[in-house]
Amino acid sequence: MSAVCQVTGRRPGFGKQVSYSHKRTSRRWDPNLQTRRYWVPSQGRWVRLRVSVKGMKTIDKRGIDAVVAELRAKGVKL
Repeated sequence: MSAVCQVTGRRPGFGKQVSYSHKRTSRRWDPNLQTRRYWVPSQGRWVRLRVSVKGMKTIDKRGIDAVVAELRAKGVKL
């Protein structure tokens, strides 16, 4: 499964890890993804989303109905 938030679209960041001797190796910073179930009252069912913690805050602020409607407009299957 890809490390992408369904709400915010956050993806991993890539860069270099620098050791004490300044030897550089590749690494990536994954977003803090969680799998959460949300009750959507307008549909009368549970929806499972893979969201980052920032995405959870967005859902808390805007409401799950608005977020699900926006995802459906984008064509995301829920």
